[in-house]
Amino acid sequence: MAEKDPYSVLGVSKGASDGEIKRAFRKKARQFHPDRNPDDNLAEAKFKEVQSAYDKIGDSESRREFDQKQQMANMFGGGMRGGSPFGGMGGSQGLEDAIGQMFGGGMRGGSPFGRMRGGAQRARQQVRPKGSDITVGLDISIEEATKGGTFSFSFKRLKPNSIGGLEPKSVTLKTNLEAGVKHGTSKRLKGQGNDHPEGDSGDVLLTVRIDAGENRSWDGDVLIQHVEIPYSAMMLGGKVKVTLPSGKEGLLKIAPNSQIGDRRRMSKAGYLGGDLDLEFALLEFDELNEKQKEALGKLRDCGL
Repeated sequence: MAEKDPYSVLGVSKGASDGEIKRAFRKKARQFHPDRNPDDNLAEAKFKEVQSAYDKIGDSESRREFDQKQQMANMFGGGMRGGSPFGGMGGSQGLEDAIGQMFGGGMRGGSPFGRMRGGAQRARQQVRPKGSDITVGLDISIEEATKGGTFSFSFKRLKPNSIGGLEPKSVTLKTNLEAGVKHGTSKRLKGQGNDHPEGDSGDVLLTVRIDAGENRSWDGDVLIQHVEIPYSAMMLGGKVKVTLPSGKEGLLKIAPNSQIGDRRRMSKAGYLGGDLDLEFALLEFDELNEKQKEALGKLRDCGL
């Protein structure tokens, strides 16, 4: 059985910031923790699944390695086996096709290390081959995004080794971001991708990921703030205290019969004066006091 995508397991998008992933893990781990679900085999299995997903993408280095392995696997049609991108290729022709795909085509003689044939005239007629591109994420805070500046990021790229082949090597680059850069902004850094043994280097496709902060996330370039609301206020209506990204506090009016996932848009209250969506979530409790248990018992008796 194929392993589940760790992003899906944690309930985050592939464009989520590292901070958002950590917060999603804490919430899921708390939900399925064995201490909260004694003798519940399903919850225990979910807890292990969540922990395994976090091990893959829970820190910058692990996530970078996972994403690049996925890029390599997708490049070879999922044919990676035994730790090698060339396992299970179905013979030499499959290997040639895979290598050609990895280096953007342009392989001659079935090998990236084959010599050019056909003379100078033929060589001039051929398009110069190019190494594959690399997708990299750059995580910054809202404060850093607001100010802009120069930021460093690291990744692995294929570079020539001493025996004429290619091997992955760690690289650190710097990039300049303008003040007020948007979440999801992409930059192409030409010639910084995987090298090609017979041609030009590929590019780096850099995506800016802005950490939205606690209880916040992104929907495109709209900032989402998750507001926890008691069940009674959801059903009967009421008011809850909300702290906006600016630090201002106010009371949010909740209409009767509101639902989890409902949103209330506030114009000019988000990042750099953009929109802010307040999304309703159900307030959860670690423990209940006797009065709350008694009230819930009565609700249960009434069918709620």
